[in-house]
Amino acid sequence: MPTIHDVARLAEVSIKTVSNVLNDYPHVRPATRQRVQAAIDALDYQPNLSARGLRSGRTGLVSLIVPDLTNAYFAELADVVMRAAEAQGLSVIIAQSGADRERELSLIRGPRMQMVDGILFSALALSEDDNDLLAAIKKPMVLLGERILHGPKDHVTMRNVEGSQAATAHLLERGRRRIVALGGDSAQGVGSAALRLEGYRRAHAAAGVEVDEDLVVEVVGWFRSTGAAAMREFLARGIPFDGLVAFNDLIALGAMRVLQEAGLQIPRDVAVIGFDDIDETRYSLPTLSTIDPGRSEIAEVALRFLADQFDHPDAARAPRDHLTAFRVVERESSASAR
Repeated sequence: MPTIHDVARLAEVSIKTVSNVLNDYPHVRPATRQRVQAAIDALDYQPNLSARGLRSGRTGLVSLIVPDLTNAYFAELADVVMRAAEAQGLSVIIAQSGADRERELSLIRGPRMQMVDGILFSALALSEDDNDLLAAIKKPMVLLGERILHGPKDHVTMRNVEGSQAATAHLLERGRRRIVALGGDSAQGVGSAALRLEGYRRAHAAAGVEVDEDLVVEVVGWFRSTGAAAMREFLARGIPFDGLVAFNDLIALGAMRVLQEAGLQIPRDVAVIGFDDIDETRYSLPTLSTIDPGRSEIAEVALRFLADQFDHPDAARAPRDHLTAFRVVERESSASAR
């Protein structure tokens, strides 16, 4: 395995110069930096992160904690975080919490946190009741998601209310008046479900259309299977409807399968829109209209906030909140007029 000595020898520079290039010190001359990088590439040299961490106090590692990578949204979020981190010379360690409180606590307080420079934490079990606990963690941290909206750490998330309002308005503008809200979860309290239901209600109020509470359907756990099961139960009730706003794409895809099995045509009989813009929505039959919540922006801003904390660890300032831009993505499931 090549060493830093081998790189220095091939590039005809000192070991210190190689180290300066690896640490991206700005005072290295461009020609020298290019020669060292060519030697690194030729030898396929991999720096020892542990040794570098001992010398600099930094490992170049970031921990991304998400509830569940089987959920396509979190898998695709992890992908964009890894790409954005790589562009900044960082590597990402991914951990799954399973939305379990004790697991979340162990991941943000356990010994593995000594390996990383900072944490991107998408909490699902912890809440604002745990703000004192989070404030006690000195490691740089950025919170993601909707469970902790007013916490002691920098926070990045999507515009859940506005996005859901736009999704609902998209169907109302197409003449749909009996729109199912699929994905409520009254037991969740603060979180995506409550925020997206608020957006659904705001869109109706803005359009002067009264909400029929029979059209608000709860779904515990946002997966294809739970969306399908909830849709079957709703159809069995015989309540008329002509639109469906699903609070994420997975439950929309499950519901669409059940609607088609029941002989309903999408969008002629029921116009459907989801939320998250996961890759699968481009290939479903019909393709699924959805809300693009700005995943790339979430990754880029969260990493920028972490970098600020790395560079200014003692800065006294209030936690920052950033809400990403979103857009309505119209596809076949809502495009055709009746």
